[in-house]
Amino acid sequence: MRLALFDLDNTLLSGDSDELWCEFLMDEGLLDRAEFAPRNAEMALRYRAADVTAQAFCEFYVSTLAGRTLDEWRPICERFLREVIVPRLPVSAREMVQAHRELGDRLVMTTATNRVLTELTAQYLRIDDLIATDVEVIDGRCTGRTSGTLNMREGKVERLHEWLREQGLPRALLDDAIFYSDSSNDIPLLQAVGEPVVVDPDAGLRALAVASEWRVLELVR
Repeated sequence: MRLALFDLDNTLLSGDSDELWCEFLMDEGLLDRAEFAPRNAEMALRYRAADVTAQAFCEFYVSTLAGRTLDEWRPICERFLREVIVPRLPVSAREMVQAHRELGDRLVMTTATNRVLTELTAQYLRIDDLIATDVEVIDGRCTGRTSGTLNMREGKVERLHEWLREQGLPRALLDDAIFYSDSSNDIPLLQAVGEPVVVDPDAGLRALAVASEWRVLELVR
């Protein structure tokens, strides 16, 4: 068995699901645009510049879930998937996932975006295994805080190791694993697998990929 690992945002998805979620909530009147839009734009810039801690980044976006139950969020997330996410999943990305499925690889989506937002996307792409930032729920309601190890930067490696243990799989599987990502934030996991592939990479990651002789993939979007 071979592991095929996929980042979501700007890799399989043309766009960032956290940013798109905030735009969706503002369009729906669930977030105040005048107050939240500048903060969303600033956080996006800081993420791309790797100038924000994982805790600050993940909790900023998870905070948008505060106050509602998972059942209350479900129909909103379903509309978000249909109206915003699915149109931004290019055929080239779906074909890439399908190619690994046909090879019999075990497909894993690993994303810093929280599970509430990404679970339906993984299901839509028929990726059975999802490793995502978890959301704290107390008395049935989302608190707006994260839970456990954040699935970002070095946390992606730690969470993948935890997942392997939970699945009863050897860590040696990473020696042959393939991981697709667009972001410099994923360098720790790219360096931890046998076959790193950078997809439409940012400038910093492209330079590292060239120096490291990693494959660079450009998707038709």
